[in-house]
Amino acid sequence: MGTRFLPATKANPKEMLPIVDKPLIQYAAEEAIAAGMTELIFVTSSSKRAIEDHFDKNYEMETELEKRGKHELLSIVRSVVPAGVSCIYVRQPEALGLGHAVLCAKSVVGNEAFAVILADDLIDGGIDGDGANCLTQMAAVYENHGCSILGVEEVPQAETDKYGIVKASSLIDRVSKVDTIVEKPTPDVASSNLAVVGRYILTPRIFELLEHTGRGAGGEIQLTDAIARLLLEERVLAYRFLGKRHDCGSKLGYLQATVEYALRHPQLKDEFREYLQSILPSLKG
Repeated sequence: MGTRFLPATKANPKEMLPIVDKPLIQYAAEEAIAAGMTELIFVTSSSKRAIEDHFDKNYEMETELEKRGKHELLSIVRSVVPAGVSCIYVRQPEALGLGHAVLCAKSVVGNEAFAVILADDLIDGGIDGDGANCLTQMAAVYENHGCSILGVEEVPQAETDKYGIVKASSLIDRVSKVDTIVEKPTPDVASSNLAVVGRYILTPRIFELLEHTGRGAGGEIQLTDAIARLLLEERVLAYRFLGKRHDCGSKLGYLQATVEYALRHPQLKDEFREYLQSILPSLKG
């Protein structure tokens, strides 16, 4: 519901909040497409029609831009969904948690492995990584191991109650075998500070487990609880991705992402950097 961003999210989905000039949900879609995904399944609600509109064709705007000779802007509008990529929309009738949202996509996904991206977690794989985005890195791990993969990073111990926390045994490089996973444990009982942060590749068995998962933390059907049951049947790996995560579900994280992405924006970066430098003396006071 995006309550932390009210009133901005009263009539606008939080996933449509822009980072500079693109909404969060488009960054998520671009990450999936760059990782080789050609079918994008959006699990939405009745209040999130703006997401469907954003990825739909806008004939009126395209006609007007073409008429005015604004070909660069026309190209931007048309490239929101590249050729060969399809968008499928599934309604989640009630806000019953991430596990329930994933389960809503079962009939569309079918008996295949699939990826899950939470748009709130904006992950830039090009900052301290090799340029490959987080999901591309995870897809490579999946190709090597053929099992479910969880994107993880270390968080402050005091914040374990905000995440699904895993206890893992190291395998190779950044890949570990998940031993246990618990949803939002308090810092005093958390088995580690290794948190799952909005990126998953899951085998289709998870759907059957979700169908028999009751409500957990927060009265919601938690994906974490189903993954805990999956551990009893299949190997699940944790992958410490290369890159920087911005928690755009929080106001501070959202502002930090906006500043960092603006400083790399091809048209804005120089002027924006000059502006930040001009106000720096006042910030030191």
